Amino acid sequence: MRHTAIYPGSFDPVTNGHLDVIGRAARLFDRVVVAVAFNELKQPLFAPEERIELLQQATAGLPGVEVTAFRGLLVDFARECQAGVVVRGLRAISDFEFEFQMALMNRKLHPELETCFLTPKEELTYLSSRLIKEIARLGGPVDAFVPAPAARALRAKFARPA
Repeated sequence: MRHTAIYPGSFDPVTNGHLDVIGRAARLFDRVVVAVAFNELKQPLFAPEERIELLQQATAGLPGVEVTAFRGLLVDFARECQAGVVVRGLRAISDFEFEFQMALMNRKLHPELETCFLTPKEELTYLSSRLIKEIARLGGPVDAFVPAPAARALRAKFARPA
């Protein structure tokens, strides 16, 4: 039996690693809700609407994938979406401890909600939105790390006046 899964994240910006995990999840689940988290404590580079648009463009060819934003507890959003699974990407061992704690807390708050850890292709494990933003801020090329719309958006955000 296949289910609805949620893949939450800030996606600031979406990376090729994110897209790899989304594609893997789309093969496992009937419906994948890519949920852009809104967090008042963070100062993202891109507004939630921009992140949603970039994700929609990047996932347009993937059947069963939806993109939306959410606020509040993930477990409440999961109930709202009737999702039984949370998908989380693991790049390295260092990601596991935090993700494991989150999975256990989510299980405590919503015992029926499962967590599925997926790893991206090995050649994408080093990617992080934070590192990509730093490269873009310093004028470096990001095209190999993010989908084309995100690369254009990063260049526009960090364009230097002539």
